[in-house]
Amino acid sequence: MMSAFGLDGLSIALNPLLPPLVLALLALPFAALFAFSVWRRARGKTLRLIAALAILASLLDPSIVRERRDYQRDIAVVLLDRSPSQSIGSRAADTAAARAELEQKLGDLGDIDLKVIEGGGGPDTAEHGTQLIEALRKGIADLPVARIAGIVIVSDGQIHDVPADIAELGLEAPVHLLLSDDPAKGDRRIELVEAPSFGLVGKPVEVKLRVDDLGQNQGASTLIRIHRDGVALDPVPVVTGREVTLPLGLEHGGHTVFEIEVEDGPQELTRANNRAVLSINGVRDRLRVLLISGEPYPGERTWRNLLKSDPSVDLIHFTILRPPNKQDATPINELALIAFPIDELFDIKLREFDLIIFDRFQHLGILPDEYFQHIVDYVSEGGAVLESAGPSSGGQFSLYRTPLAAIFAAMPTGEIVEQGYRPSITELGKRHPVTADLLADPDKEPSWGRWFRQMAATTRSGDVVMNGANGLPLLVLERVGKGRVAQIFSDHLWLWSKGFEGGGPQAELIRRAAHWLMQEPDLEEEDLRATAIDGRLEIERRSLDGRDRMVTVTRPDGSTETLTVTDTGRGRATGSLPATEQGLYKVSDGSRDAFAALGEINSREFEDPRASAAPMQPLLTASGGGFAIFPGNGAPDLRRVAKDDDRAGNRWFGFVRNEDFVVTGIDQAPLLPPWVALLIATGFLLAAWRREGR
Repeated sequence: MMSAFGLDGLSIALNPLLPPLVLALLALPFAALFAFSVWRRARGKTLRLIAALAILASLLDPSIVRERRDYQRDIAVVLLDRSPSQSIGSRAADTAAARAELEQKLGDLGDIDLKVIEGGGGPDTAEHGTQLIEALRKGIADLPVARIAGIVIVSDGQIHDVPADIAELGLEAPVHLLLSDDPAKGDRRIELVEAPSFGLVGKPVEVKLRVDDLGQNQGASTLIRIHRDGVALDPVPVVTGREVTLPLGLEHGGHTVFEIEVEDGPQELTRANNRAVLSINGVRDRLRVLLISGEPYPGERTWRNLLKSDPSVDLIHFTILRPPNKQDATPINELALIAFPIDELFDIKLREFDLIIFDRFQHLGILPDEYFQHIVDYVSEGGAVLESAGPSSGGQFSLYRTPLAAIFAAMPTGEIVEQGYRPSITELGKRHPVTADLLADPDKEPSWGRWFRQMAATTRSGDVVMNGANGLPLLVLERVGKGRVAQIFSDHLWLWSKGFEGGGPQAELIRRAAHWLMQEPDLEEEDLRATAIDGRLEIERRSLDGRDRMVTVTRPDGSTETLTVTDTGRGRATGSLPATEQGLYKVSDGSRDAFAALGEINSREFEDPRASAAPMQPLLTASGGGFAIFPGNGAPDLRRVAKDDDRAGNRWFGFVRNEDFVVTGIDQAPLLPPWVALLIATGFLLAAWRREGR
């Protein structure tokens, strides 16, 4: 069957009785005869042509076809914006009221169905903004596009995934925008133009920012308030509309959270964009370590190699090969030794070092007591000392017979234990960050190699994190003033580095001890941390006791919530709770505070919170839609329009009559039955014969 033509459900179908080629061959003689008649100007040629056409038409077997159609109701789509900016002021209530009015007016039209879609929210709005068109794509995926009469978007207009071409949506229906707020309202915001993610401890980092009064005159004076880890800094005066540079200092390693807030402007839609939260990771430029070794022994190079293997450490190493009290006949000018620069190291440049290590060092008159007192003051002010004891540590030239004794937590008794033993981690050490992770399973005995010498000592303070022979203290850690001290009562660490009996974790032990001494935040034994990631606030409390603790969480909106962090071993107690609101979270256990920033530095969602049709205007224009303001005006009138009519006007939105249908059946009747064609052909042939006979 071949369709010839059709009109509004009626069509003519052809059912040729002969193949098209045969019909064409039959038509040729008729055409030739007609052409010959025209050339001869014969009478009756037109009548004979009609007769021939009737015969050919009957061979085509034409029929009239009528479709039985079931016309489908059109669909109106109402898309509701549920992004965070829709919570500003009365937008949420106005959106609900707009929905109710639209539902009523669409119901009054009577011949249209309604589909309501909600979207635009989610945890990634700070980064990507309002992705409302994506919600529309998903919402209409199961709808017949031919039945969509129009779309009304109820939103503040700040939609960040508007396509450049309406063809990308595959729609022919008009798209209308009903604004949920007054576009005339203004707002003040703060924008971080340039913000580093890390900086050097002790040196300021530069943060560039700008304060804008959106929809208002620029050039007003205002104040910026800054908090560093919850502590207020001096306010900074700025002028709106101008970029300024703020120097922010980093006082410690690890993350420092800055909260930068600007005063309210003449008009304020939301204070969410009046505050920016910035987390900067503080790193040390280089860790300067001074290693002073006594007489040479197999472990001296171990200390040097361990420290040199850390790329963040600048090592200065001196070995005392010839003490001042050694007398021999070698002329001074023939000695290939460097004089020990005691004045430069222990007076002028002492505070340039982050850590001083005494490795089997003996007090042989090399340093006056005045310089030892300088070291005591250096530790009290925040410096660090590590002492690795040797056999002479309990003798008359011991460091413990100098002013340094005031900062040591343990004192050697003079007894030297020489027997095989395996260093072990104490119960306290299983919770201390220096030693807690040295064992894969803290409940099992260590399997590392043995040591064979230990200097007996008694403790008067400090934390004993490792024991040695006969349960004697092997590694003792102590805080002195603002600084820290560590003592190792054995000189056999080098056996592990040589792989004796399988060796041991000497590199990790020394690295952790050194970085704890230099006050690296990751190795604090009493610490509170908070991290916002994947929509949750993860909290960790490090402590040397195993108690569960209560913490208080303050959310960005000021609301508080209590949470119990549960001990999980190795000195850690953890807990978590949902965190979806963008901004600064504060966690406190009563003695310590921690801060976590959630969201982008500059939230795209609140980049411009004003209601506006500008972002949607290309889509509105391309689809023939319009926009209206709901607050104070209500929903516009809704009309049904033809496909070629205007689709929007002053305070009215149009919905196209698609007249989509489903064919439920077909009626067919012959248009030219063979007997009718035979009568027509015979009649016209007789008429032609009669005309020729005149």
